[in-house]
Amino acid sequence: MIEDSYKTVKSLAEGFYSEKRSRFISYIIPVRSVEEVKAEVDKYRKRYFDARHVCWAYMLGPERAVFRANDDGEPSSTAGKPILGQINSNELTDVLILVIRYFGGIELGTSGLIVAYRAAAADAIAHAEIEERTVDEDITVSFEYPYLNGIMRIVKEDNPQIVSQSFDMNCEMTLRIRKGEAEKLKNRLLKVETAYLKDPESLQ
Repeated sequence: MIEDSYKTVKSLAEGFYSEKRSRFISYIIPVRSVEEVKAEVDKYRKRYFDARHVCWAYMLGPERAVFRANDDGEPSSTAGKPILGQINSNELTDVLILVIRYFGGIELGTSGLIVAYRAAAADAIAHAEIEERTVDEDITVSFEYPYLNGIMRIVKEDNPQIVSQSFDMNCEMTLRIRKGEAEKLKNRLLKVETAYLKDPESLQ
């Protein structure tokens, strides 16, 4: 079975957690590239220049294969890892979660930090609108004008998105469809020419 859908967030959302006077402000932000992640991290570092730590984690791509976590000076694996854990447990991708900590003067200890960063990340996710998106594939088909009716019938039945089209003596269409349905569409389009050669009237 082809994995052709993934979960992400529709827009930015904010969360909050406090423990022993330390404040943890969290944000979940939709991102599509490492460059976007860097730009967002820089932006929030500048905005919260007076905070003790700006910790973060991200996950990118439908395959959820590109990810990273950063503790920003907190003890190893007490901040970035629990943030990433929340992204994983909610099966999200194309997201960045930042947690900004204002130190309250009382040490939380390793386990306390893990709980705090996990809770702050979870609160941002809880306030976000999660949506499922499909992984799509583009299919370009070139054909002669007599095949147009047959092609359009398939387009109407399978309902792919028409990305572009040109109808001259040689026609071309680019169609976008969910990855799991792409092979079926390709096969149907391929059969149009064969059917026309056997019985031109069938495609009128």
